[in-house]
Amino acid sequence: MQRPRVVSRYLDAAGPRVFAHRGFADGVPGNTLAAFRAALDAGATHLESDVRATRDGIPVLFHDECLPVGDASDGAGRSIPAMPETGALFSGRAIRSLTLAEVRRVDLGGGHRIPTVAEALDAFPDALWNLDLKAPDAVVATAKQVWRAGAADRVLLTSFSEASRVRAVRLLPGIATSASSIGTAVLLLAASTGRPALVRAVTRLLPGTVLALQIPERAGPLPLVTSPLLTTLHGAGLEVHVWTVNERADIRRLLTLGVDGIVTDRPDVARAVVDVLDVFEALGPPHTGS
Repeated sequence: MQRPRVVSRYLDAAGPRVFAHRGFADGVPGNTLAAFRAALDAGATHLESDVRATRDGIPVLFHDECLPVGDASDGAGRSIPAMPETGALFSGRAIRSLTLAEVRRVDLGGGHRIPTVAEALDAFPDALWNLDLKAPDAVVATAKQVWRAGAADRVLLTSFSEASRVRAVRLLPGIATSASSIGTAVLLLAASTGRPALVRAVTRLLPGTVLALQIPERAGPLPLVTSPLLTTLHGAGLEVHVWTVNERADIRRLLTLGVDGIVTDRPDVARAVVDVLDVFEALGPPHTGS
């Protein structure tokens, strides 16, 4: 049975957007409820996380394919000792090899646990989520949980895999997505011509609703994010979100250049930069009269 088409509000609010990469690992492990709460408290506009599925098909928020070996880290290089019984039992195990009951026993450090997608959506009912589908077996499971939570209008699903992205948009027609790796490459090639109409035409050929490109600033020595590129993509109605940017000067430079969002481990820093830029924009250009 075809689900009703999603009417997304994911990008309705004015930018710039601050995407908290795995939440805000400020003394707590990333991709935990505590990290997401810290991110919102720090001023993040969007929460970014990663999804994998357990052996029994439950989507959970976890980046790596396997659990860490030994102690966890809070994201700033500080070790958080894990509970010895769970560390010994599950250290290095793949998420897909564990049931949800087993995953719930895993202590990432300081008593923090791996949340399910359903738990995260329920814990932050007003938050906007950027969910990266890390494995094909997470696609259907995630789509089901997003739909059941009534959260499809506030979630963007993304994946490096075009097959995973397409499967997601077929399950949830109209849900917001960003371009996959191949989609990004094609759109960047189209944008290099400086023709927004061509980019719009290519975007229409991609299944589903592609609202943004989420890209690094550079690909090796090659700069990806340039003023002409942004002008062309914006002219085609696409946003550009740049990952993963943590330094204040880099965040300021990219926002001044015109990017729409910053994916960062430091939402507190990004928020502070955005607030300062908002003040200067409100003041307007400097007075140069005599």
